[in-house]
Amino acid sequence: MQSRSTLTKTGGGLALGASVAALGYAGLVAYHRLRYGRNAAIDDDRSALLDRFIPAPEVVEHHRIRVDAPAEVVLHTARSMELLNQPLVRVVIKAREWALGGKPDDRRHPAALLAQMQSIGWVILAEQAGREIVLGAVTQPWEAAPVFRSIPAREFTAFREPGYVKIAWTLRAVPLDERTSVFHTETRVATTDPETRKHFRRYWSFVAPGVELIRLAILRPLRRAAEKAAAGGQ
Repeated sequence: MQSRSTLTKTGGGLALGASVAALGYAGLVAYHRLRYGRNAAIDDDRSALLDRFIPAPEVVEHHRIRVDAPAEVVLHTARSMELLNQPLVRVVIKAREWALGGKPDDRRHPAALLAQMQSIGWVILAEQAGREIVLGAVTQPWEAAPVFRSIPAREFTAFREPGYVKIAWTLRAVPLDERTSVFHTETRVATTDPETRKHFRRYWSFVAPGVELIRLAILRPLRRAAEKAAAGGQ
């Protein structure tokens, strides 16, 4: 009897936890839907390079972390990160596949972040050596297996083909002094026509929490790796 009572309490606790999680996620979805297009204020610490490609974004995601390492080391570490080794990132990707009915990408890709992104269609739009790299692509992200179209930097800003979402994001290291810097990752999004904006707004409302988790998942592992590299790998 005691065992059955314990199981009943455990099951009830799990059900309550799942309900709370579902309500919390529903709240996040509603929040992102309501603030779409309104949260795109770019702060004073914005990327001037990103301004060249998406100056008036509909969505902005900007995260940063202080790192006890030179900017050059931080940026090199960022571009070399093996993002898919992060458990949280794998969970978010699997959840998206399950929700949209997608299949895993079985193609072989480089492990390092920058090379991996380039292998699936992202292009380097601009670069400041040792400080910043801006990548961009256009896509239809609501597809189960979205394709990232490579648009050259000279054509990216003016791209207006209906039905697409333009995305640009940056890896940026800003030096505070010779041994300390701040790492930034900023993503901006703009749609190419009003109908696509409506469609993307619905999609973004559901995936925004997961996208934000991926961005945040980069920060602490990056700091640990960059600080280790700056200390000579000790």
